Amino acid sequence: MLGITDIWTYVLGTVAIILLPGPNSLFVLSTAARRGVPSGYKAAAGVFLGDTVLMALSAAGVASLLRAYPPVFLAIKYAGAVYLGYVGLQMIRGALRRWRGTPRTTPAAPAAEALPHPFRRAAVISLLNPKAILFFISFFIQFVDPAYAYPALSFLLLGLIAQLASALYLTLLIFTGTFLAAQFRRRRRLAAGATTAAGTLFLGFGLKLATG
Repeated sequence: MLGITDIWTYVLGTVAIILLPGPNSLFVLSTAARRGVPSGYKAAAGVFLGDTVLMALSAAGVASLLRAYPPVFLAIKYAGAVYLGYVGLQMIRGALRRWRGTPRTTPAAPAAEALPHPFRRAAVISLLNPKAILFFISFFIQFVDPAYAYPALSFLLLGLIAQLASALYLTLLIFTGTFLAAQFRRRRRLAAGATTAAGTLFLGFGLKLATG
């Protein structure tokens, strides 16, 4: 089908990979929980942009370059680890302010100062996410038939399937986040504790990447 060798295996594998916990999904969930549905979708749009760029690079042959030159991948990996650690520290710092009762934002937008520009930050997280990079290096390109005359169509269809699955999952997370937000608005310390937990997870992602 349009140069795709086994589309249903790809669909099942993509869904399974998307459902695995990772920095992209955690970022979207935590953004929606603290700042509401519009900010959650801004973060999701950043993820879509980052993934689209990775798909285009994979289709252009960058995946082969990363396989041929492991130091390039390692450089991206460590850059991602540093950035995830930075995001985690920013979230924890904002949570500590809320715990002490000195937030810099209004009650309608809790902890917004800890996470400015959700779209831009989500895009960077996506672009530096080794889980996503490995997906496009080792899984995404395996389903394109090299003998097919129009491989761009194959990559386009594979990309649309991945983005659709991601959009459905992130939408679920966004509305889960809004439910959590309602609880957080009534419990300032609960919100601070949840933000601290999310920040700690980002630090954990960063440390795992740096040491793995």
